[in-house]
Amino acid sequence: MKTSTKVALTSLALSLGTGVAFAAPAADNWDNHCASCHGTDGKAQTKMGKKMKIRDYTDAKVQAELKDEDMIKATADGVVVDGKERMKGYKAELSADEIKDLVAYIRKFKA
Repeated sequence: MKTSTKVALTSLALSLGTGVAFAAPAADNWDNHCASCHGTDGKAQTKMGKKMKIRDYTDAKVQAELKDEDMIKATADGVVVDGKERMKGYKAELSADEIKDLVAYIRKFKA
């Protein structure tokens, strides 16, 4: 095998390997997993947000009531109310650090 082919294959393998360990920025995770219900701005003025009566994360009172550990648990495990899933959990899709970063991202919505 030519040296250039070996280098190309090694580079490809390394880039794929690092891609698995790559943590997406909180803004990207928010857009990909949360914004469809909570809104891009955290106000929950989406069709699903209104239907589910999701809280407005820009409201200082709402922010004061939210505890980081509760938000981490809800994001990881999901939210079930009266036996019905209101939000799916993301622990299979997001790392613990990514979930913590999402909580910090939510805190920035506070007006």
